[in-house]
Amino acid sequence: MFLRAAFSPSGRGGSPWLRLALGASLLALLASGGRAAGPAEVVIRASDPRFLYEGRIDARDPAAPVLAWQGSRISIDFEGPLLAIDFTKADGKNFIDVHVDGKVWVAAVAEGGPSRVAYPLPLSQGRHHLSLHKRQEAAAGSFAFGGIGIAQGSRAWAPRPPAYSLKMEFYGDSITAGACDEDGPSDQWEDRRTHNGELCYAAVTGEAYNADWRNISVSGIGIVTGWIPVVAGQTWDKLYPAADAPAADLSLWTPDVVCVNLGDNDADYPKAHGLPFPEGFDARYTELIRAIRKAYPRAEVVMLLGGMESGSQSVQLNAEWGRAVARLEAADPRMHHFVFRHWTPSHPRVSDHRVLADELISWLRGQAFMERFISR
Repeated sequence: MFLRAAFSPSGRGGSPWLRLALGASLLALLASGGRAAGPAEVVIRASDPRFLYEGRIDARDPAAPVLAWQGSRISIDFEGPLLAIDFTKADGKNFIDVHVDGKVWVAAVAEGGPSRVAYPLPLSQGRHHLSLHKRQEAAAGSFAFGGIGIAQGSRAWAPRPPAYSLKMEFYGDSITAGACDEDGPSDQWEDRRTHNGELCYAAVTGEAYNADWRNISVSGIGIVTGWIPVVAGQTWDKLYPAADAPAADLSLWTPDVVCVNLGDNDADYPKAHGLPFPEGFDARYTELIRAIRKAYPRAEVVMLLGGMESGSQSVQLNAEWGRAVARLEAADPRMHHFVFRHWTPSHPRVSDHRVLADELISWLRGQAFMERFISR
């Protein structure tokens, strides 16, 4: 396994990246999946209350909480010159952004487990802030966090609780997931390192409003049909992107604003296969939004459309979506809609996501329901 480090001066990601190849000794350690002999250390287990977990995380086993959904985060403060990150198990392709004191290192999590990733950069003896961010979407893979190793005699602390202004949740497909956003001219699905959910429009919008944001998006998913077997009504409230996955306890975290951007695949998949636009889209979309409303009775729900040509330019999708939106807004004053002007023929790249985010940020700024959050 060959890992590269990536650095960003600030935030959850950035470009351009400076990539550094790791040394042979670290590669040997990662390939073995074990704990090579090294400096004496203390291991802080995942169940330690000093860890701050944020996101829709499967915490049924406190010793091995599973991060599936993109943008999920784990934070802790520690001191000393040593840092290693432990995983008890991983399925699929997983990448994490490792934030330490404002620098970002991108690391791969070895499939299977248990495994360990050693932080390769020099650390001082002083106090450091660590934040781990799941980079790619849930459908690509998930991993169980085991804890961290720090130098023997070093201390760890619970991080300062973030002073968020509001809570935002995003539901969507590959557009909202950030699929292919760091790819070159062509979309590719083999190396998920370049599918960076930390730079998608949802993340950028959430950061702009100092929000505790969650991203529950699945590439290929639709309302009635899509490129994968499951539809949004089967996964939106689950711990994993599968119809038979355990339900999430939605009472543990309640968003102030919910944004839903779905329908693109309902237009794209049938068109690619010479099929008509799916029957029942209007009713199924309405059913999904009402289910979200039932779960979050006081949230502002923003129904989004667009971002890619296949959905933005579909006359039938725009008509069906528009009918559903009109019906929902007429019955509920906390329902709203916004249509992106910008769209791309392939998946949006980072620059496109910034344009999409700018559009949404600007529109939200003009909405009366946002005033109480902006003023905080």
